[in-house]
Amino acid sequence: MKLSARLVAVAAVLATAACAPQTSGNSSSDKDEKTGTLRVWLFQEVNNQPKEQAVDAVLAAFEKAHKDTEVTVEYIPVETRAQRIKAAFNDPGSAPDLIEYGNTDTAGYVKDGGLADVTEEFGAWDEAKDTDPTARQSVTVDGKVYGAPYFVGVRALYYRTDVFDELGLDVPRTQAELISTAKEIRAARPEMYGIAVGGAYTYGAMPFIWAHGGELATGKGGSYASAIDSADAREGIEAYTSLFGDDNCPAAKCAGMGGNDTVTAFASGKAAMAIGGDFSHAAVEAGKVKGKYAVVPLPGVEPGSIAPAFAGGNNLGVLRSTSHRTLAVDLMKRLASKKAQGALFEGMGFLPTFSDVREQVAAKEAFVKPFVETLAADTKFVPASPAWAQIDSSLVLPTMFQEIVSGKKNVAAASADAARKMNEAFGSAG
Repeated sequence: MKLSARLVAVAAVLATAACAPQTSGNSSSDKDEKTGTLRVWLFQEVNNQPKEQAVDAVLAAFEKAHKDTEVTVEYIPVETRAQRIKAAFNDPGSAPDLIEYGNTDTAGYVKDGGLADVTEEFGAWDEAKDTDPTARQSVTVDGKVYGAPYFVGVRALYYRTDVFDELGLDVPRTQAELISTAKEIRAARPEMYGIAVGGAYTYGAMPFIWAHGGELATGKGGSYASAIDSADAREGIEAYTSLFGDDNCPAAKCAGMGGNDTVTAFASGKAAMAIGGDFSHAAVEAGKVKGKYAVVPLPGVEPGSIAPAFAGGNNLGVLRSTSHRTLAVDLMKRLASKKAQGALFEGMGFLPTFSDVREQVAAKEAFVKPFVETLAADTKFVPASPAWAQIDSSLVLPTMFQEIVSGKKNVAAASADAARKMNEAFGSAG
């Protein structure tokens, strides 16, 4: 009798992971077994049970379709994913066949030789044509596809409807209005931040840079160059950092805040506005502001425009070392299918990567609408370079923002330093 899919308890992180050598030439397995056990690593969520239920439904159908095949799923902590996955790339014998990974990690994992090129299979997949373009970009490196988008996350503007009503304020339609409205609220309600912002909130700051016409970097592949010190980017940086100060969000308290901190400030009633994700909805609903807030797309520079947002989210990828390539690709497509993504939204609130499925869930859940509008307007992604992981982990952009809001450097000097650090990373990634 064939066993049903089972959940494998998360083991301790491999002691050798942190010192494992970089893998740049893993050879793909010459086996393609059509039976046996497939190992899958997915991320552990704060409340994981709804995710497990959605996954288990897919696995049951998969095992029914493939006789003498079994799937084991291990839910791994997001915080230790880098060590676990790098160790798997270096030890194909104990590696999983399929993994979930953050979409900003794609280029680095491709450089490490860990992910299988599934361009042909993705192109032949009927549902792939409806994948959001930015989500498709997040699995693409140098024109080749290395996985399937699993879900997407995007941010919009949460605001307190009761505070706006009490002060007779209109919802901001431009970033200039957003800044002036935040300061007006702070003046009238000094116990609150007009808008909670964070010096370590990179993905909350990026829309200001992009809305002013700036870019993080230009180029592609191995030829990226930083653009964070361009004139347009500096305008966006100036706009974002103008929100730090006693007239809105004091630098002493807000310079070190990240995205979760700003959402917590809003949910607890300490801020009248915050830039939060669709994935922040549950936390806000559980806070003191339940029933007293609304969400709209973050405004751009021109009246009525929507600021480009960072399209975050996760992907699924088949490892090059798998000895079950055909089965692993089939399972990847089933887990990332429209039906499965719909179930994942129902259980976890994660936005589907398919445009048509997003429209369907938006019709059923009102809170989704501003996020879907943001996705439809314009989204951006980080440079598809393995250097991004280094830039991100080195806190290049948060350091830049914090130097500005603390008064240590002006925008020109801080952005020039950030550009130099980014270019060093791009150069070393070669």
